[in-house]
Amino acid sequence: MKLGVMANVFMDKSWEDACRLAKEAGLSAIEPGTGGFVGKAHCNPQELLKDKDAIKKWVAVAEKNGLEISGFACHGNMLHPDKKVADAHIADFEATVELASITGVKAINGFAGCPGASEDAKDPNWITCPWPPYFGDAVKWQWEKKVIPFWKEMAKKLKKAKVCVALEMHPGDTVYNTEALLMLREAVGEEICCNFDPSHLFWQGMDPLVSIKRLGNAIIHVHAKDSKIDQQVVEFRGVNDWKHYSEIAKRAWTFRTVGYGHSYEFWNSFVSTLRQIGYDGVISIEHEDPLMSANEGLYKAISFLKGVLLYESVGEMWWA
Repeated sequence: MKLGVMANVFMDKSWEDACRLAKEAGLSAIEPGTGGFVGKAHCNPQELLKDKDAIKKWVAVAEKNGLEISGFACHGNMLHPDKKVADAHIADFEATVELASITGVKAINGFAGCPGASEDAKDPNWITCPWPPYFGDAVKWQWEKKVIPFWKEMAKKLKKAKVCVALEMHPGDTVYNTEALLMLREAVGEEICCNFDPSHLFWQGMDPLVSIKRLGNAIIHVHAKDSKIDQQVVEFRGVNDWKHYSEIAKRAWTFRTVGYGHSYEFWNSFVSTLRQIGYDGVISIEHEDPLMSANEGLYKAISFLKGVLLYESVGEMWWA
């Protein structure tokens, strides 16, 4: 396994400085944003695609620092009912697919998207219950008329480019749990894969280890991010929470740096279960801890995970 970082932790730095800092921190991989909600601070695919030499120079910066580009982060809502939003995110994603094909990057991390509840909707509609019946009808319409048809067409482009999308299971998105991801993968094909981030699963009451086993080789990229549940708040009003991330004391849960939500016991089991299903790739640190600076959160995560990751091949079982 390799330890990497989502480059947005270096949002205020240039690509050159981001790669240098990742190397100095002892990391082996980096995951730059290429559009959508995460922006293009370190990689603008539309601009790079205008000049092959520019692509070579951009890749060379990572290589010079001994870094693998583990994936491109292009988290947008390509199914947004506002065509301007959807078209902008689709353009970012399609440019990222082309850039990934040229550079040999195999994973584009992102979201499945969330449409509205009907053709005349203006805003996305995340549906989590079947009643009253209009909710059940709407979610059926979303999947049959929007989600599956869109990804069937996009999968053709992914297949041609020899690239996969690694969907992150995220509340607010149609693919927010393991069942939904597997349902889309079954309907569309093996171009639909997973960027596994346990932080979104903890507070939904899911067991990430069970999810890893169910997803198996659909997992092609992994984020290292933790979350902490405030049980007193949950017992008062449940886990769903629309309060801003800064209102920590009032929230049911909060994103944390690895080790500050769950102990070594969980994270040891996490990497062991990943190896069990055949994943030996990059574990990419994503910093979204509101109680730590980006620098402190990153370095605490690195220190924690260096003792957790499994680096060497298993070898022969000479004892068995």
